[in-house]
Amino acid sequence: MEKAIKRYMPIFVLPTFCAFILGFIIPFVMGIWLSFCKFTTVTDAKFVGLSNYIEAFKDTVFRHSFWYTALFAVVSLVVINVIAFALAMALTQKMRGTNIFRTIFFMPNLIGGIVLGYIWQLIFNGVLAHYSTALGLNEWYGFWGLIILVSWQQIGYMMIIYIAGLQSIPGDVMEAAQIDGASRIQRLFKVTIPMMMPSITICMFLSITNGFKLFDQNLSLTAGEPSKMSEMMALNIFNTFYGRTGWEGVGQAKAVIFFVIVVAIGMLQLRATRSKEVQQ
Repeated sequence: MEKAIKRYMPIFVLPTFCAFILGFIIPFVMGIWLSFCKFTTVTDAKFVGLSNYIEAFKDTVFRHSFWYTALFAVVSLVVINVIAFALAMALTQKMRGTNIFRTIFFMPNLIGGIVLGYIWQLIFNGVLAHYSTALGLNEWYGFWGLIILVSWQQIGYMMIIYIAGLQSIPGDVMEAAQIDGASRIQRLFKVTIPMMMPSITICMFLSITNGFKLFDQNLSLTAGEPSKMSEMMALNIFNTFYGRTGWEGVGQAKAVIFFVIVVAIGMLQLRATRSKEVQQ
């Protein structure tokens, strides 16, 4: 039976492999090629060398969007994971209604980013109207608005991962630390967090990559206003590709740069946190 399974395994994998080639590998290779071309459609691409990349790096709005996105990713990483971890700690204690609270905190993650953006835009503008201002009049209003929106959406999801990590810690380890006289703070930093590092690695990776890739919430909440000062990298690439005639190649070059940045940061983060993981 095992020999038959091994024999026919390539046949079972073939449809998925073909879909992966058609849906990812071919578009990815074409995207890299088009980043070196001037084009309006893929059939009229003309090779122009590195000029698209030069234009991308010369674009001051693109450079601003990078630093704006990087700051957003760092702040959202800290806010989401600190609050999610605290909620996970609270909801793994012996108390009534923990399952109800877990469900309530997770529910915002089920709502689409576009919908959330418009809902929170109404809320923020309603509050700011009392101070004779609006969300689109200051880039930092948009920044903190995005932090609140994304945190509200993602904290519940990260909380579930942290709860799973907390529940996987052997009870005898915590009991041994308590018998040895370790305080709650000592148990947290010397036992709980080191043994939670696999969960922390996952949550930090998701948080920082989601922060850099944020698009739909940015589009619906601020749309880059005022004057593209709250425009993040994904939205900047979209506006370059679809909003500026003749700049499709530059938009594609920005997309490749964006891909390299996200992959590099994600890999560095994984390497930094995985090195702190301990064997259970």
